[in-house]
Parts: sequence; C-alpha cells; structure tokens
Amino acid sequence: MEAAKTSTPVENKEEKSLKGTMVSVLFVLGVIVVMWVGVFWLYMSRV
Repeated sequence: MEAAKTSTPVENKEEKSLKGTMVSVLFVLGVIVVMWVGVFWLYMSRV
C-alpha cells in the first residue's frame, strides 16, 4: 500500500484591495437608510 499523500494548499500571499467592496457596502447601506427614512417620513406624514 502507498502511504497517504498529504497535499498542502498553495498559499496565495497576494493581498487584494477591498476598497471596492467597502464602497459597494457603504453604497448599499446608504440606499437602505434613505429608503427607511423615506418610508418613516411617509408614515409620520400620514399619522
């Protein structure tokens, strides 16, 4: 029988910039906040 071969994954040392991800998350957060404020304002104006 052959001994079990252990394969170690190749580590990628390149660090990728996450600035685009951060901008996208902040944009989505902004859209959600604006929508929430709009719905809240609509509710408050009708009450």
